[in-house]
Amino acid sequence: MPVKQHLIAKHLHKTADKNGYTTNSISETLTNGFFTVDNKWRVQYWNKAAETILKVKASDIIGKNLWQKFEGVLPIELFKIDQRAFLKDTPVHFHEYWGEMGAWFDVITYHNDNILSVSFKSSNHLHAQHPETAAEQLKVLTELYRFVTEITNDCLWEWNLLTNEIFWIDGGHKRVFGYQVENALIPESFWENCIHPDEKAAVLSGLKVALLKKSCTQWEVKYRFKAANGDYLYVHDRGHIIRDDEGNAGRIIGATQNITEKTLLEKRMSNERLTRQNQITAAVLRAQENERQTIATALNENLSQLLVATKWSIHLAKTDKDKRDSCLDKSSEYLNHVIKEVRKIYKTLVIPDMQINGLFDNINNLVGDMNKTQPIKFKFTAAGIDEEEDLDNHIRLDIFRMVQELVNNIIQHAHATSAKINLYRQGFNLILSVGDNGGGLNNANEKKGVGIINIISRAELYDGKVSVISKPGKGYTVKVTLPCFNARI
Repeated sequence: MPVKQHLIAKHLHKTADKNGYTTNSISETLTNGFFTVDNKWRVQYWNKAAETILKVKASDIIGKNLWQKFEGVLPIELFKIDQRAFLKDTPVHFHEYWGEMGAWFDVITYHNDNILSVSFKSSNHLHAQHPETAAEQLKVLTELYRFVTEITNDCLWEWNLLTNEIFWIDGGHKRVFGYQVENALIPESFWENCIHPDEKAAVLSGLKVALLKKSCTQWEVKYRFKAANGDYLYVHDRGHIIRDDEGNAGRIIGATQNITEKTLLEKRMSNERLTRQNQITAAVLRAQENERQTIATALNENLSQLLVATKWSIHLAKTDKDKRDSCLDKSSEYLNHVIKEVRKIYKTLVIPDMQINGLFDNINNLVGDMNKTQPIKFKFTAAGIDEEEDLDNHIRLDIFRMVQELVNNIIQHAHATSAKINLYRQGFNLILSVGDNGGGLNNANEKKGVGIINIISRAELYDGKVSVISKPGKGYTVKVTLPCFNARI
């Protein structure tokens, strides 16, 4: 930045914005002196509070050497401390007794771009104020807190756009970011230099747009802010822009919230979701390849051989009249096998019409087919579920695909003699449980093949969960818990 003067109202001190908040600056009410000097100790800026506290007008000090003007007034110890401040990029905070002034001073210095900014307040000056001033302070503070608590109760601040000064209130920045600053002014340039370099241009540009738009009363931005230890923390700034009757911005009152923990958690969860999605995608691709391999094997090793045998039987029937009938019978038998294999592949690949047969009927048909062709005896039970009211077509299809996958796993890997498929309601959840009496696993999580990963990915589409219960020699059970979105109360 800094904000250009023509964007700022010239007379803001005794007016109120359209929301009714007074424009009296909290930093002026608390009478914090503020001045800046260059590396030759020439005064560049001197605010009204500095005029009052040190009894020197800005017009008499700006452009002049600070120490020459205050020779014999300011203690040499202060010069030594401020000299060290030129060597640091973080604020220096100290208490100093100025004998010539007869008062203790609370001082904070900031060094940016060869400019030293000094914020100070005198305890004697504060105590000497009239009761009316103290009452005004309380009024302004109460009003400020009333507004800021609408935003957050974290690090509070007030920004005077006319003087390019920011007042850090109540020690929030000290607690959160480690800066030894409490109820003191900081230069706008110090805040700007704390913004992460990669985000600085965007933050300042967004602020400029908000200030130029006269109807805008709220400014909000997220960025990384440098703490006193040099680490960058994620922050969320929210502020109320106070404007005059013409819509010109004079001050911003707001708060800075440290959202580092939340942001890092979101990033970690996002990375985990991305990793999980990559795993699911890889599992789906592997499942497709396995499915293609299964079909290719069935076509090549079963159907192809049966069709070749059928061809030779028909050829033999044409050339050998004595074996014609037996060859044709063989050919018919081979063709029946081919038809059965084609139907088997078809049933595996086709999407069942849930509206015609329904989920329960399709599972019963699957169980019936398995019990006819496999040595494992499957049993299906359902309880407490109304297909029409509790389940839509999408979840019915996904449940059926999960059952198919689990049945196929049992046939291929379980070495079982029996298996159970249970589908039932439990509160507002639908539970699918498929278990067998096979060999089981020592660690239920030690092996997650393509099949179980596919089941997990389908369950996660509905915010569901999958758990596995298994012990060596005690079988293997997969439990899928799905929220019943259309559940009846």
